[in-house]
Amino acid sequence: MTWRRWAWPAACAVAATGALLAWPVPRETLDWQPALAVSQPWRLLTAAWVHWSARHLAMNLAGCALIALLGWRARAGVPAVRAWALAWPLSQMGLLAQPALKHYGGLSGVLHAAAAILGCHLLARGADSRSRAIGALLVVGLAAKVLSEAPWGEATRRVDGWDFLLAPAAHASGVLAGLLAWALIGRRADPAGHDA
Repeated sequence: MTWRRWAWPAACAVAATGALLAWPVPRETLDWQPALAVSQPWRLLTAAWVHWSARHLAMNLAGCALIALLGWRARAGVPAVRAWALAWPLSQMGLLAQPALKHYGGLSGVLHAAAAILGCHLLARGADSRSRAIGALLVVGLAAKVLSEAPWGEATRRVDGWDFLLAPAAHASGVLAGLLAWALIGRRADPAGHDA
C-alpha cells in the first residue's frame, strides 16, 4: 500500500517535531542522565529531543530531513520503522558504557541508528546491485566514522565551529543499536521488500 511508503518519513517527522517541541523545555527535565535511568525511564526517549544550542538543533533537523529522504528513496517501510523504534531507547541505554557522560541530548545517536537500519535494509532488500552497494557503503561509512571518533576515549569532544560538545559514544551506541534492532526486527520482513 502507498501509505506504507510514507511510514519512514512520518517517523522522521515525529523525531523532528519532538525536537522542536522540546526546545523551550528545560533541558535537565528531558536529557539523558545515567543516574536517573531507572527512576525516570522516559529519558530513554526524550533525550534525543534535547539540544544544547540552536545550531545543534538545526544540524539534527537537517539530519532528519536527509534520513527521511534516504529512507523514502530506499522504500524503507513499516519493518524498518519498527526497528528504528526499538533502536531509539537502545541508543541511550548504550551510553551506560560511557560512565563519564553525565548528561546527553540530541538526535545524532538516534539518526546514526536510523542510518544503520537503512544500510541494512538496502543490503537485504535492495532491488539491484546499485542499491546493495549503497547499503554496503552506508554501513562501512558509518563504521569508519564511528571508529575515527574514538568513542572509547573522552566522553565529550570540542569540534571547531560547533557551539556544543560532541559525544562520540552516542554515535557508536546509535550504530550498534540500529544493527541490533535490524537483526531482531527489520530482517524478518518479507525478502521481496513487502511491508509487514
